[in-house]
Amino acid sequence: MVGRNAVLEALRVGVPSSQLYIANRIEHDARTREIVKLAGMQGLNLLEADRLEMDRIAHSRNHQGIILKVQPYQYHTLAELADRADKKSHAMEEADSQSARINARPLFIALDGVTDPQNLGAVIRSAAAFGANGVILPERRSASVNAAAWKVSAGAAAHLPVARVVNLTKAIEAMKERGYYVVGLDGGGNAIVGESGFESDPLVVVLGSEGKGLSRLVREACDSIAGIPISSEVESLNASVAAGISLYAVSRARSKAGEKADNSAK
Repeated sequence: MVGRNAVLEALRVGVPSSQLYIANRIEHDARTREIVKLAGMQGLNLLEADRLEMDRIAHSRNHQGIILKVQPYQYHTLAELADRADKKSHAMEEADSQSARINARPLFIALDGVTDPQNLGAVIRSAAAFGANGVILPERRSASVNAAAWKVSAGAAAHLPVARVVNLTKAIEAMKERGYYVVGLDGGGNAIVGESGFESDPLVVVLGSEGKGLSRLVREACDSIAGIPISSEVESLNASVAAGISLYAVSRARSKAGEKADNSAK
C-alpha cells in the first residue's frame, strides 16, 4: 500500500501490517508524523530507503515517500465458521427468552461473483453491524480481503471471520446438510427479502454481482429466491447496499418473531 492518505487510513483502522518504509530526507507533514506515531504504537518495523529503492518496492514512483507492507489476510475454513456459529447459538439455548434464542440463530452472507474489494469491505461492515456470523467467498471470480476491503470495512474485518471455498454451490449444499436454509437475493424471486419464511432458521443469504446476479447453479441450490422492491427506473442495487438491506430485513424479521414467541409464552 502506497501514498500518505492511503497508508494513514490503513493504520487508523488497524490493517494488519509488518513494515513501514519511509523515504530518507522526506519532507514531513501532519500525515507522515501521525503515520510514524501509529506505526510505532502498532509495533511495525520502520525502515528508511532512498528514492530508487522506494520506487522498486512500490513498482511505481507515486508512493509519496511512504510504503506500508500489508500482511496477507488469514481466512477460515467453512467448517470453522459453522462450528463457531453453532457453538455460539447453542450457548443461547438456555436463554430466558425466545427472542434471545431466535436472534442468536446462525446467519451468514455468501457472495457469488462480487469482484470489487470495496463492495466486499462494505458487506463485511454490514454483516458485523447486523450480527452475522461470517462471510463466505468463492476462491475464483471474487474479491479478496485486501487492504482496500479492510479499509472500507472500518475495522470490522478484524473480528468478523471470512471463509474462502473452492466451490460455492458445494459450500451451500454443505451448509444445508448442517440444517441451514439458503435464500438467494435476485430479481424475479418468489418472495420479498425478509419474508421468505426462513428468517428465524439458521440462514445463509447469498448475493450475486450487480450485473449478472446469481449464477445458475447457485440459484438452483437456494431454498428461496427473494427480491428487494425497488423503482422500475433502477435496474439493480449495488451489492453492498443490497447486503445491508437484506441483513436489516432478516434482523427485523427475527426481532418480530422473537417478540411474538415471547408474548405467546406469557
